[in-house]
Amino acid sequence: MLVQPHLFIPGPTNIPEPVRMAMNLPMEDMRSPEFPKFTLPLFEDLKKVFKMKDGRVFIFPSSGTGAWESAIENTLTVGDKVLMSSFGQFSHLWVDMANRMGLKVILCDEEWGTGVPLDKYADVLAKDTDHEIKAVFATHNETATGVTSDIAGVRKVMDAANHPALLMVDGVSSVASLDMQMGAWGVDCCVSGSQKGFMLPTGLGILAVSDKALEANKAQQPRMNRCFFSFEDMIKTNDLGFFPYTPATQLLRGLRTSLDMIAEEGLENIFARHHRMAEGVRKAVDAWGLKLCAKEPKWHSDTVSAIYVPEDIDSAEVVKTAYYRYNVSLGVGLTKVAGKVFRIGHLGALDEVMIGGALFGVEMALRDCGVDIRLGSGTGAAAQYFSETATKSANSRDDSNLKAA
Repeated sequence: MLVQPHLFIPGPTNIPEPVRMAMNLPMEDMRSPEFPKFTLPLFEDLKKVFKMKDGRVFIFPSSGTGAWESAIENTLTVGDKVLMSSFGQFSHLWVDMANRMGLKVILCDEEWGTGVPLDKYADVLAKDTDHEIKAVFATHNETATGVTSDIAGVRKVMDAANHPALLMVDGVSSVASLDMQMGAWGVDCCVSGSQKGFMLPTGLGILAVSDKALEANKAQQPRMNRCFFSFEDMIKTNDLGFFPYTPATQLLRGLRTSLDMIAEEGLENIFARHHRMAEGVRKAVDAWGLKLCAKEPKWHSDTVSAIYVPEDIDSAEVVKTAYYRYNVSLGVGLTKVAGKVFRIGHLGALDEVMIGGALFGVEMALRDCGVDIRLGSGTGAAAQYFSETATKSANSRDDSNLKAA
């Protein structure tokens, strides 16, 4: 094959060439006296992506799962009550981790295709007058089902109950792609990873932490056992521009370029671009006569779409056909929706033509697997939408250049 596979899974995402080249460098001395000149601005620029002014950001050599674990073990204690919700594979896994780490989980087990149940959270928190619940967990974007939840709404519910619990958010497939207002929404721990909106390989678990969470860390009694993911060890060395162990220096160099690219495009423009790309995909799904896993428009994700196939079709075969026949990588359905949905990741570095190529491959794979769709229906619907909205796109070049040409 002369061309690289066309990657449209919801992470790892495509790596822009400037980011890839920034990582293509010889090994460097991570204890050099020059190293802090590089790392200290990196920490501060990461805070801008999370829209936080106070607190701090930790960078662990791990996946987002490591940052999940760090958030729990540095702020909570075995036996603490926490409020959580499960509505997809990744929110389920965070619940599983909390149970394994000895937390007492009050669980809202929701239908897949929905998100954080604000009404149930409000009821549970209002009844917790003794404030036994120490943390409220919310998955911002459920990657398995293509569902985005209302984190600002969770904060409103907590404030209405005058509840002092920590607010913990999984932003792995949202941060740097969807709006995350950590400061305005009162988020205390927000988890992300390098392989999605930050447009890097997997390998950096990124955890943004509020001042309130840092205070909880200091007051934690008894402490949960921890070592690799310790806030204390990180703070001691990060303040000097170093790490308590060997950092992933090449990934950090790539992160520097990624943050520069994010700043150049502008966060609001990035959010608008992701919404527009997602709308193009949704137009195609409608034209095919298929349905999203997300039950209502309020749950629609702008970073990943999970799409149901007809009941007599195996979605895994659609994914295999796209991969082997058309060199297109799509996301498979996980656990409860295995064989029922396939997923198109539309986050990170991508534009209209890339989305069009993904939809082109999907159409052919669906048709080959026996789905009754008209070739060109979805791609045409997306193309019409992109054409109609092109001049309004922040990613488009100035039309004056077209006129000049």
